[in-house]
Amino acid sequence: MDKFTVVITDCDHGSIEEEKSEMAAINARLVLLPAGMPNDLVESCARAEGIINQYALLTREFLERLPRCQVIARYGVGVDTIDLQAATDLGIIVANVPDYCIDEVADHSLALLLAVVRKTAFYDRRIKAGEWDFRPGMPIFRMRGKTMGLIGSGKIGMEVARRIASFGVRVIAYDPYLKPAELPFELVSLDYLLRESDFISIHCPLNEGTRHLVGTEAFEKMAKKPIIINTSRGPIIAEKALIAALQAGQVSGAGLDVLEKEPPDSASPLLKMGNVVLSPHVGFYSAASISELKRRTARNVAEVLTGKWPAAVVNKEVRGKTRAHFA
Repeated sequence: MDKFTVVITDCDHGSIEEEKSEMAAINARLVLLPAGMPNDLVESCARAEGIINQYALLTREFLERLPRCQVIARYGVGVDTIDLQAATDLGIIVANVPDYCIDEVADHSLALLLAVVRKTAFYDRRIKAGEWDFRPGMPIFRMRGKTMGLIGSGKIGMEVARRIASFGVRVIAYDPYLKPAELPFELVSLDYLLRESDFISIHCPLNEGTRHLVGTEAFEKMAKKPIIINTSRGPIIAEKALIAALQAGQVSGAGLDVLEKEPPDSASPLLKMGNVVLSPHVGFYSAASISELKRRTARNVAEVLTGKWPAAVVNKEVRGKTRAHFA
């Protein structure tokens, strides 16, 4: 007889073999809900001791109706789909996988930057339309000697800094949670970063303090008309303000893997701008990173249900008042 029930609310990975393996090891029944989710998500999760979540919004109202739930594990780094305070109040551990795609996102950030700086996507579109001429993309500027500003300097930001430094680019960073001694580059104020950066790359989490952090006021401070790269979360940039800044020439271009609305409306001006390169929220992906993500997400659940504190708990203040039973 199964000891536990674990529900996957939603998953677009195509396979759940890694999750099945981790759950089999603790004699847990694993339930993957149908695509699109049933009308009553609560009913499907009410008897679950563990929940694995991707995109479904887990509100306080939802969590209050899950009397057996001990742990929610999210596929990925961000946990903005989950009401963390509600989970903590209810004694539910929330776990994530904060370091599974560091190389992939850092590589993708550089790929977007290079595509905008060297105008490779622009030229690709021109050639495929029948035009072989480099002059429409002029001018192209040398990267060496420029300054990149990182908004957020966690593990991904660190890897972006290491990579971009090999191009002869100076790195500065704004991160209120870090101390200067912890970094191989200069920590600065946000205003200084906005004023001095030729490139700005965003690597902070989405929360109430960072939502629309880069908006109209920020764009007005960008003296060097920088290129903006975002591989973090779309709403960190106020999208309407970004469009206005691109149209006004306050910024030179943008490489965006994330948007406020995904996918964007077909009428979005971003889709028609030659100095904007878009990708479909794919920065996290490689075959290896996805397999690792699935295994570690399921293991977070397995650890809690077998009396162990998981490797990465987001709401650490829940310790000592959880529903889980620790040895």
